[in-house]
Amino acid sequence: MGMPPDKVADLIRAGLPGADVRVLSDDQTHFEARVVAPQFAGLRSLARHQLVYRTLGPLVGREIHALSIEALTPEEAGARRPA
Repeated sequence: MGMPPDKVADLIRAGLPGADVRVLSDDQTHFEARVVAPQFAGLRSLARHQLVYRTLGPLVGREIHALSIEALTPEEAGARRPA
């Protein structure tokens, strides 16, 4: 049994208040997440990913078999937008 991508996004938002979260999945077990959160400021990529994984807790490895994360601060996300 899989998990809907919007449920995964809701869990991430609950754990990272104010985050802009987009989660996609083709099969409801493998997910791609783009998380833009001010909490990432000053953190390296690994620490950012750990924050996201912490919001999902024991679901990772069970309902969530794989999670690809793009973790950006609002400033980084703004710099990536096309002009």
